[in-house]
Amino acid sequence: MIPRVLLLLWISGHGAAAMFSQQPQDLVVVAGQPVTLPCSIPGYHGVVLWIKDGLALGVGRDLAGYPRYTVIGDHGSGEHHLRIQRVELMDDSVFECQAVQAAMRSRPARLTVLVPPEDPVISGGPVVSLRAGDPLNLTCHADNAKPAASILWIRNGEVLNGAMYSKTLLRDGRRESTVSTLYLLPSNIETGQQIICKASNKAVPNGKETSVTIDIQHLPLVNLSVDPQPVLEGNLVKFHCSAKANPPVTHYRWAKGGSIIKEVSGDTYEVIVDHSFFTEPVSCDVTNPLGSTNVSRNVDVYFGPRMAAEPQSLQVDLASDAVFNCAWSGNPSLTIVWMKRGSGVVLSNENLLTLKSVRQEDAGKYVCRAVVPRVGAGEKEVSLTVNGPPTISSTQTQQALHGEKGQIKCFIRSTPPPDRIAWSWKETVLESGTSGRYTVETVTTEEGVISTLTMSNIVPADFQTIYNCTAWNSFGSDTEIIRLKEQGGSQGSTHSTFLFFRFRFSCFRCGTFSRCSVLVYLHLSPRASGMASDSLRGTQIRRVVVPSVAAAPRPCLQST
Repeated sequence: MIPRVLLLLWISGHGAAAMFSQQPQDLVVVAGQPVTLPCSIPGYHGVVLWIKDGLALGVGRDLAGYPRYTVIGDHGSGEHHLRIQRVELMDDSVFECQAVQAAMRSRPARLTVLVPPEDPVISGGPVVSLRAGDPLNLTCHADNAKPAASILWIRNGEVLNGAMYSKTLLRDGRRESTVSTLYLLPSNIETGQQIICKASNKAVPNGKETSVTIDIQHLPLVNLSVDPQPVLEGNLVKFHCSAKANPPVTHYRWAKGGSIIKEVSGDTYEVIVDHSFFTEPVSCDVTNPLGSTNVSRNVDVYFGPRMAAEPQSLQVDLASDAVFNCAWSGNPSLTIVWMKRGSGVVLSNENLLTLKSVRQEDAGKYVCRAVVPRVGAGEKEVSLTVNGPPTISSTQTQQALHGEKGQIKCFIRSTPPPDRIAWSWKETVLESGTSGRYTVETVTTEEGVISTLTMSNIVPADFQTIYNCTAWNSFGSDTEIIRLKEQGGSQGSTHSTFLFFRFRFSCFRCGTFSRCSVLVYLHLSPRASGMASDSLRGTQIRRVVVPSVAAAPRPCLQST
């Protein structure tokens, strides 16, 4: 009889009499949106499991294997809602909420994930050209949709009927791709018409559109001559557009680099050329009643160097390679020279400048210079920054008022940015957040990173405490020791005297070793503060606690 009583007590203590006040319901959601599946069991304090397609997601609120899944709600009130961030197709499943000790399970809830189709694509677009008299075949794809997309063809606001439609189930067994083909007789198409393919499903009821423009043309035979060639920039050039066409030519249109030249309408165009004529072709568009032909020519213009691909300043790790790319255009062929600013040594005569295994002394300004013989020259400067350990620059004594809120700040310059910043004092280490009276906040600025240690309700002991700010990055660390001084007060004979010795050594990570920054200081008694010969009597040697940081092993590069 006793074991049965104990069993009943155990079951009741875990909410055997509890009931679901909320259960998950069937939901339909578009991929990429968040969703919450409710589950509330008031009075139940046992283990709750979420089940997906028959498999447990985790024990209680631990869903470590599903980073987008979170169990939310007030645990003490029996709330165990499943929150899914950015729903994906793999979330299209059946979910259950189970109370293990109470042997209860919710009703199964089907989560249906809708996936909009990708942007529709018309083969051959955006301009579809065909000869007069040829029929038109247009094919539009709308892929990776759930459910399959519907496709409509539209012209001048009216739906075109008669298109063939097919869909294909993808390997995942859920998404489908749709293909629609439209066939139009030559008598039912005109040049310049725009035909729209519109794809939609339940995920995007308003649909997605793409379009093509129909271009029906007969091509006249055109020859475009340029005289003289080559020619120096700033001289006059004559373009002549001769054409044979049937029916006869009705119109000439000139353009440069795609921009229409409105002031010219005949078969000849004269202009003073500059460097742009070397890269932006001049075109002659010849039209007859049935279509047009466009012919273009570049001019062999001689001009001085102009930047084609601007080199970018680089920030690289110590001992890695730095590669600069500098491209110039010029005519005739130009010569490129790479040099470091302040040095006359030629580093490269190619577009690429590669610096192997850079050192700290390689940092600086580099110049890419281009010369077109007998025409002109140009240059561009870039910077090379070599990553290294952080450096801290802060006032070693900062002030605060007794009984008020106080702050001490630590300014860190670091390339790359610091991986970790920690404050330590006495036996306390704090990187962020709040611990007792202390709060750490970190702000990133254009100049660097500012870490602030805030103390509420300053007490006298705060003025006698040594505060240690330490920053790390993948190349090493730096530490600064800061004291807090009472604002408006003075450091009298009752205050301790501190003598700081700062030793710094480094070993760039090699295997399990890492660059270190060590600070040691001596805490001297007041009597010893002015007596150098007796400074070691009655002194206390204290060790600054510098928190460590784990890092992946790096090749051994340098030690100092």
